[in-house]
Amino acid sequence: MSQSAGHLIVRTLETHGVERVYAVPGESYLDVLDGLHDSGVETVVCRHEGGAGFMALAEGRLTGRPGIAMVTRGPGAANAMIAIHTAWQDATALVLFVGLVPVADREREAFQEFSLTGWFGSTAKRVMTIDNADRAGELVAEALRIAASGRPGPVVVGLPEDVLVHLTDAQAPTPIPAPQPTPSEAELDDLVARLAAAERPAFVLGGDGWQGGEGRALAEFASAAGIPVFCDWRAYDAVPHEGPAWAGWLGYGRADAVAAGYAEADLLVFVGCTRSDVLSDGYTVGFEAETVIVEADPEATQHAGRIDRIILATPSGFATALAGREAAARGARDDAWMAGRAAAQQRFAAHRPDTSVPGANAEAVARRGVDLGVAFGELDDRLGGNAILTFGAGNATIWAHRFVRHLNPASLVGARNGAMGLAVPAAVAASIAFPDRTAVAVCGDGDFLMNGQEIATAIAHGGAPLVIVVDNGVYGTIVQHQENHYPGRPSGTRMVNPNFAEWMQSFGGFGERVEDTADFAAALDRALAAEGPALLHVVIDSEVMPPASAEIAPETEEVSA
Repeated sequence: MSQSAGHLIVRTLETHGVERVYAVPGESYLDVLDGLHDSGVETVVCRHEGGAGFMALAEGRLTGRPGIAMVTRGPGAANAMIAIHTAWQDATALVLFVGLVPVADREREAFQEFSLTGWFGSTAKRVMTIDNADRAGELVAEALRIAASGRPGPVVVGLPEDVLVHLTDAQAPTPIPAPQPTPSEAELDDLVARLAAAERPAFVLGGDGWQGGEGRALAEFASAAGIPVFCDWRAYDAVPHEGPAWAGWLGYGRADAVAAGYAEADLLVFVGCTRSDVLSDGYTVGFEAETVIVEADPEATQHAGRIDRIILATPSGFATALAGREAAARGARDDAWMAGRAAAQQRFAAHRPDTSVPGANAEAVARRGVDLGVAFGELDDRLGGNAILTFGAGNATIWAHRFVRHLNPASLVGARNGAMGLAVPAAVAASIAFPDRTAVAVCGDGDFLMNGQEIATAIAHGGAPLVIVVDNGVYGTIVQHQENHYPGRPSGTRMVNPNFAEWMQSFGGFGERVEDTADFAAALDRALAAEGPALLHVVIDSEVMPPASAEIAPETEEVSA
């Protein structure tokens, strides 16, 4: 039975288990939208293409399956670029469908015409255009497979407006599972021998692909073998934040003591990630150690420095293959090395009032608004390690990184490339895809207004995220860099904000403004109990910012700038 190419695309998404697409509609792909009308695939109608792309990225991050976004040509594709760059640098599976001008109108500077390959060719795993209706299903299946295989990433698929309505007798192809490489016995024997011989070995886990129990399994292996487990920045939901091996996260806002422990390792085994820019403090830490990379990417993209061995394996395949070799990997090593690293992280994550400003006292805290150390400690108490946290960019997120635990996998979405505007759409997508789980977005005032309009999408599709907006009236991270390099010369970093709580109320959600630490806990309880989306507008002074890293004095357990 014949069908249009646009309808075949939808049938292919169905056969590949796609549950929803995130879309901003456009006349350039109307036939695909028509195919979705009678489909079991949910169409989540978004308010901005950047928001749609970030929602698809969040679903890809949380499920391990490619997230799907659909946008129109020209301006729509331009708005979606931020999600493609994030998926590329973060190694997250994403497929972006982009409507295009009719084939006959190409190379004529037609309305909203642009070069799909020219724009996305350097920032996607593959860019393809469906120019033949008979191949529409084949190319969509290929895009889904490529996005999820090896090092995951974005694939961009062009949809010429006229080709979509061409009829074809082709049917939706059968899905081909992505390859799941596993280590050989010889590779495992070599790795175990290296671990046994090392005095101070460490695992570093990161990237995507930790949706199952492989992170807990590796943490248990590491505990038995006396090996601390560090995690990459914004990938630290890979392992539960408990147990004797958990040594903390690396990257922006990490504790100095945690980074120092990582730097002391004489063998680093990276699983699912590499020694990248942020993890290594700008290519300055951890370069002398013997290095093994366990990843499904033979090119070890983003890795810097020494490599002694590459083992091609997914996190799941590696964890399964390594099981039962704990005693051999321990060798003659005791637990002192592992215990010292875990203790540093425990001190760093312990709930306490914010003391990042030396000499702070109760009066000073009251003057500068809500104490974020207290606030996010309260949030951690309420969530119990079980929520999905989504993060925007900027210093406002550091307190949540530090104080809020993750005990379950697939519970964190944050742009590892530093893109602003991810927190709200990611939380909306999380609450739609996982309605039985609590989704909490943490963002600054600047980040929130980048994609805060997607609250409307949550209202329309039954999502109920909690959004915490930290308001200090400035682009805090930039102010911090500005003060370091151009002290006393603020320029281009101040903002004027609305009442975000009233803004949320205008959508029909719950909103409350909090200006005092003593009021935060009760406001949080009301927000968590509310039906539908909720927002807490948390006001702090513009001068209250976390240091680039936090130094822990082992004796006093104090934090200083």
